[in-house]
Amino acid sequence: MDRLSPITIPADTGDFRLMDRVVVEALLRLPERSRFMKGLFAWVGFRQIAIRFEQDARQGGTSSRNYWKLWNFAIDGITSFSRVPLQLLSYGRMGIALATLIYGGWMVLRKLIFGIDLPGFTSLMTAVLFLGSIQLIGLRVLGEDLGRVFEEVKGRPLYLVRERWEQGLPNWKSNRDLG
Repeated sequence: MDRLSPITIPADTGDFRLMDRVVVEALLRLPERSRFMKGLFAWVGFRQIAIRFEQDARQGGTSSRNYWKLWNFAIDGITSFSRVPLQLLSYGRMGIALATLIYGGWMVLRKLIFGIDLPGFTSLMTAVLFLGSIQLIGLRVLGEDLGRVFEEVKGRPLYLVRERWEQGLPNWKSNRDLG
């Protein structure tokens, strides 16, 4: 997560926390509906202190979290705080588009130089590969735009001013109020 996101989530941090009222108010004012709380606790940026303890074994029952639920939880955390997966897909699409354009050019050259091919194959494949490349490039642009829209829709402020919270001022201005 540290490599994929601009925020740092402390390792081995549990879900239970003792929080100051100021932190609770900051979290409650975030307009997001889908909340990855471990990330949000780190994102608000208030001072945190870890308390180490030994966790006893479960006394009864089993966890309701199976591997599939944990996988989905990890994906939710990554996509809540990072556009890297969208960017990786975009670069992959660009690579595929470039490879198809090179292959199409090679097929045309092969036809022109050697003249060996099925009738119509080169022109049909070149057209299909070219149009597929254009579509992949378009999907890259849409993916980047979608990532930016996702960031804006969450409505998180650009930053929280600590002094304002510590003074107990209830109304805070987000970056939308300032512009």
